Amino acid sequence: MPELPDITVYLEALEARVVGQVLEKIRLENIFVLRTALPPIDSLHDKRVVALRRIGKRFAFGFEGDRWLVLHLMIAGRLQWVEADTKPKKVNSLAHFFFPNGTLTLTEAGTKRRASLHVLDGEVALRAHDRGGIDVFACTTEEFGAALTRENHTVKRSLTDPHLFSGIGNAYSDEILYAAKLSPVTLTQRLSAAEIARLHDAVRTVLRAWTERLRTEAGGKFPTKVTAFHTEMAVHGKFGQPCLMCGATVQRIRYAENEVNYCPRCQTGGKILADRSLSRLLKGDWPRSIDEAEERERSRAAQ
Repeated sequence: MPELPDITVYLEALEARVVGQVLEKIRLENIFVLRTALPPIDSLHDKRVVALRRIGKRFAFGFEGDRWLVLHLMIAGRLQWVEADTKPKKVNSLAHFFFPNGTLTLTEAGTKRRASLHVLDGEVALRAHDRGGIDVFACTTEEFGAALTRENHTVKRSLTDPHLFSGIGNAYSDEILYAAKLSPVTLTQRLSAAEIARLHDAVRTVLRAWTERLRTEAGGKFPTKVTAFHTEMAVHGKFGQPCLMCGATVQRIRYAENEVNYCPRCQTGGKILADRSLSRLLKGDWPRSIDEAEERERSRAAQ
């Protein structure tokens, strides 16, 4: 799912292309992407885009007359832009937004249709789509800590909770926790003041660095390679590969459709965290530490 760095770069590209432009028409390729009936979506036709906002992981397009279009990419949704007089691609397309200078297309890979569009009338309706998470760049460390420890959950869960923090998801939370040298399963109310300060600094450093990296990669063009997995990432998507800092094998915990990636030496004191399914299956054969796991690998290699 695109997160704060990806959405920021998307918004910058959109601002340069659609703000001030009149939306000529919208063509839906899949009617189920539209989740509202009133106001009708065609009420946006011939209206000028006057504002763009990020609301968590959502895009909000503001039109004349205080009408809004909220777009949520979810996991597999992406945006494409083609210049005027170029036909937009139809593969995986859900909706096309035609402007005088080009066409914005919402696509979604796979068979599950989770991306969504909402047409809203006024600021009050728009605010209902704000989950309430705070801006990690605007808050103080004390405010960050208060949100983090409001409930006693794992730090991974709290970082990705949109009611607590705005725009952080599965991928960048792995990178943030690695940078902060914290276990993803540490309970938030057990964090020391020093650890909370270190985490807040890591959040801002990682998100700022990745926003700048993605901005540089886009080079002023519309982003085309928006993905949750980047070869430059330290741990996310790097299960089974060596940690860049200590060389230990990156581990994971899988749950639902997500997984947590972490370095056992840098983050958990050498402990391999239990995977709910695999550790139950292996039981006594589940390695308790990275040293034990590496010793088993050496023994197998020597046989």
